[in-house]
Amino acid sequence: MIFTLIACLGPRFLPVCRPVAADAWVVLGVLIAILVALATDRLNPVVAMGGGLTILLLTGTVEDDVVLSGLSSPATATIAALYVIAGAVSATGAMTVIVDRLLFGRSGGVLRLVSSTAAMSAFVPNTPLVALAAPRVVRWSRSAGRSASRLLMPLSFASILGGVITMLGTSTNLVVSDVLESSGDEPLGIFEITPIGLPVAIVGIAIMAVTTPFLLRDRTPAGAAMRDSARAFQIQMVVKTGGPMDGATIEQAGLRELDGLFLAALERGEQLVAARPDARLVAGDRLYFVGDVARLVDLQDVPGLVSAEQNHLLEAEGPGVRLFEAVVATGSDLDGSTLKDADFRARYEGAVLAVHRADGDLRGKLGVIRLRQGDVLLVLAGADFARRWREHSDFALVASVNEPPPARRGRAWVAGVAFAALIALAASGVLSLFAASVVSAAFVVAGKALSLTEARRAVNLNVILTIAASISLGNAVATSGLAGEIGAEVVRLGEPLGAAVTLYFVILATQMLTEVLSNSGAAALMVPVGIAAAPGVGGDPREFAIGVLIGASCSFLTPIGYQTNLMVYGLGGYKFSDFTRAGIPLTLASGVVAALLLNWL
Repeated sequence: MIFTLIACLGPRFLPVCRPVAADAWVVLGVLIAILVALATDRLNPVVAMGGGLTILLLTGTVEDDVVLSGLSSPATATIAALYVIAGAVSATGAMTVIVDRLLFGRSGGVLRLVSSTAAMSAFVPNTPLVALAAPRVVRWSRSAGRSASRLLMPLSFASILGGVITMLGTSTNLVVSDVLESSGDEPLGIFEITPIGLPVAIVGIAIMAVTTPFLLRDRTPAGAAMRDSARAFQIQMVVKTGGPMDGATIEQAGLRELDGLFLAALERGEQLVAARPDARLVAGDRLYFVGDVARLVDLQDVPGLVSAEQNHLLEAEGPGVRLFEAVVATGSDLDGSTLKDADFRARYEGAVLAVHRADGDLRGKLGVIRLRQGDVLLVLAGADFARRWREHSDFALVASVNEPPPARRGRAWVAGVAFAALIALAASGVLSLFAASVVSAAFVVAGKALSLTEARRAVNLNVILTIAASISLGNAVATSGLAGEIGAEVVRLGEPLGAAVTLYFVILATQMLTEVLSNSGAAALMVPVGIAAAPGVGGDPREFAIGVLIGASCSFLTPIGYQTNLMVYGLGGYKFSDFTRAGIPLTLASGVVAALLLNWL
C-alpha cells in the first residue's frame, strides 16, 4: 500500500496518476534507496537514514528545520530519559523479584508468561524488560527440564503486544505521538491507545496460548548441552607441544567422557581426522568441541590443551573474571566483521571463547568467522563487562551465565519511586510525558541509583539517532507533499471498500514496512500517509495514526523486525522461519482487531 505511488512510475499507470511535485519525487527516490540499503544489509539504519537526509538537505528538497526536527523532538529526549530509568531498574534489581514471581511461579507456563509479560510491558519499555527476563527464562527452562524455545519467542511477542497498551510500552508510540503533534493535532495521552491496544493484546495472548504448542518447535537454545547438535556452542582447542596429550589417543586423553561436552572433530593441517577413540593426538592438532556453555570454560584448565584463539583471550585468573552471553545487534559494528578485524579483545576487554549461530553455519577458525546479527558470543571478561556493554548498540543483549545479585539493591526504592512517579505525573496530566520522564531520570541519578557515567551509558545512542532520523524523514514525507500523493492513491483504491478496510490496508502496509525498516521509521513514514488518507474515506486522522502505531509495533514475522525478536533469536536457537510461522496469526489478528475497533469507536 505504501508503494502504490511507485506503481505510477510505469507507463501503463500514467493515465490514473496525478502529477507529482518534484520534491515528492526526490523524497520518494531517497526512501526507496534507504529501503534497498536496509533490506540488503548494505548499511546500518543510522547511516542509511542519515545519508538520505543529507541528500534531501543538499538538493534543497527540505529545509534545515525539517532535517533537525528529529533531534529537537520531545519524543527523542523522552526515550533517552526512559532508557536512564530502565537502566536504574536493571542496576538495582528493582523488578527482579516481581519478574521472577510473575513469570516463574509454580504454575509457570506459556499463558502465565505471556499474560504477565504483556501486563508489565504496558508500563516498562519492552526492550529492557526482555533483556531482564530472557536469561531468567533460559535458566528456569533448564531447571524445569523444558525447552526454552517454547517460551522465549512468546516472551518477545507478549512484550510487543503489551507495548501497545499504553504510551510507555515502546518508543514507537512516542514517535507516532510526535508526528501527530507536528501535523497540528494534540499528542496522544498516556492511556488514549488503551481501548484499542488492550483488546489487541488480549486477542494476541489468546492466540499464543492456543497456537504455541503447534507452531513452535523444540529448538536447541544457545548454551544447551546437545551432543549431536550443530547449533550448540563451538569452541576450538589446540594440543600443546610436549603436553600430556601430545602422542596420547583421544580415549587415553579422557576426551571421550567429558561432562556436557562433545569432541565433534579433529583437524590436522588442512585435513579433518575422524575423532575415533583410538585416534592419536599430535602437537598442533585442532580440536572442535560443542556443548554446554557452562562447561566450555572448563577446557581452559585441561592440561595439554590451549585455546586456538590465544590472541583473543584474557588471562582467566583472579576473582573478577566471569562468563557472559552477548547477542550481536542489528547495525552492530560486529555484523559482517571477524573477531580479528574488530580487535574484540582490545575493544571490548573480553575474550570470545565460543560462538552460537541459530542455523549452525559456523565454518573456519573462531577468529576468522564473520559474525552476523543474532549470533550469541560466549565472552570471558571482567565482572563489569555487562555494565559497560549491556546498553551499547553493538549488542542486543548481554547477560551473565550466572547472574549475581545487583550491587545496589539498597537503592531499588529510588528506581521504584521514580518509575511510579513517572506514571502518576504523566497519567494525571500534572506534567507532560516528556517532563515526567526527565524529572524521573534526574531523580534516579540524584538518588545514586545510577551515576552520571552509567546514565550516559544506559542511553542507546544508536536507537536514539535512528528514531531522530526516522522522525525527520517522516516530516520530509509530509512537507514535500509525498504523503498527500500517496494518501490520494490510498483513497482512490480504498474508497469503494470503506474506511475500515482502508484502515486495515494502512495497518498491514505498516506491518510489512516495519520488517525491513525500523519500527520508528515505519511509523514516522506512515503516519503522514494515514493522516492524509483518512478524510477521503470518511475516517478520523487521529484514528488512522493510532492504527499505524499498532501496525508499527506489532512486528512478528521476522527476527530482525523488532529488537526483542533479535534478542531471543540466538538464545532460543530459532530458525528464521519459526518467526514467520508463529507470527502470521498474530500479524493478521492484530491488524483486523485494531481496524475494526478504531472504525467502531
